[in-house]
Amino acid sequence: MLVRFSLYGFLKNQRFFEPFLVLFFLDQGLSFTQIGLLVAVRELSANLLEIPSGALADLYGRRRAMIFSFAAYLASFLVFAMGSTFAQLAIAMVFYALGDAFRTGTHKAMIFAWLRAENRLDEKTRVYGFTRSWSKIGSAVSIIVATALMVSVGEYRWVFLMSMVPYVLGIINFMGYPDHLDGSPQAGADLPQVYRHLRGAFGRVFHTAHLRRLMAESMTFEGTFKVAKDYLQPLIRQAALAAPVLLMLAEKNRGPVLIGVVYLALYILSAWASRQSHRVARRCGGEERGVGVVWWATLVAYLALVPLLYFTQTGLAIALFVGLSLLQNLFRPMHISRFDSHSDEHQGATILSVESQAKGLAAMVLAPLLGWLVDTAAASGNAGAFWPVAALGAGLAALMIATAKRSRPA
Repeated sequence: MLVRFSLYGFLKNQRFFEPFLVLFFLDQGLSFTQIGLLVAVRELSANLLEIPSGALADLYGRRRAMIFSFAAYLASFLVFAMGSTFAQLAIAMVFYALGDAFRTGTHKAMIFAWLRAENRLDEKTRVYGFTRSWSKIGSAVSIIVATALMVSVGEYRWVFLMSMVPYVLGIINFMGYPDHLDGSPQAGADLPQVYRHLRGAFGRVFHTAHLRRLMAESMTFEGTFKVAKDYLQPLIRQAALAAPVLLMLAEKNRGPVLIGVVYLALYILSAWASRQSHRVARRCGGEERGVGVVWWATLVAYLALVPLLYFTQTGLAIALFVGLSLLQNLFRPMHISRFDSHSDEHQGATILSVESQAKGLAAMVLAPLLGWLVDTAAASGNAGAFWPVAALGAGLAALMIATAKRSRPA
């Protein structure tokens, strides 16, 4: 099953458009505020669908939920490829959110169910980190293919259309998952049962102090990173136009080539970081202390990024964005392991969907806010208009560190 779990992550991350998505929006004539609103549409849609999707996965079968998720992604990619107006792109975002809603939390719950069946729960951080590393390896392969497509064809719609192929293969992969990973689906489960399941999961989250804390960390760390990482693309395009080593290339190809190089390095290093997460936890004395170390490193990175962005030190800023991605890949396996330790087995997909909703809610608020701040900074004549992204990240990291002791479980 480790092969199938890893294959899922590898195929899922064959999103050839992802490193160019913000540039695609900019080329459609959108401002950063409008891009932020599109992200908010995606996150709002995902939030509305996230919790019931987890309950439906627990009650009707997790494999069915994953197949439905990939079908929704296929619809999204097709609309992106054919659309151009804000309304059409918003519809594509809604389909994308539907895919996210039925995927996030569900597949992690399947991994933990398999570990329980194999009596290997003590390996959950290592196993999740390993499968997550294959997602990043998939991203590394994806960026090579995407860069080749952009240089050879030069049209964004092709990276959306080509992304459909691995998602069809992903659906075929799910068909080979064993029945017992479906959890305990209930034949003929009705809406009252879904409601009771949701109420039980919400009750566990809101009445368990440590789960509340974990939700807050998801919102601040994951929510902020989810929005901040999109600003790497315009930074790289800025650097590409001025990089002497790229002057031999046609101007339209400089951005895609440098994006390919940076994202390839980022994904390879992220895969390595995911596999090291369990070692960081062990050396720090457990997931709780390991996450604390990552929070401090994240605060330092965001603080250093503020002046680099303000004074347009683009090369160093790009390097720090890559560093933040490494920290996120150290954080995520430890963080998900903490959730499983405080969750009921039969509510696994639902509680992890609540977690995904929490970080999505943060991104929904932060994306248009940061887009507006960046547009405002740019309108004031400041060349380093992206500095508010780092300032907000530093402030939220400091808040989590300051409140950590009072929230630490006994």
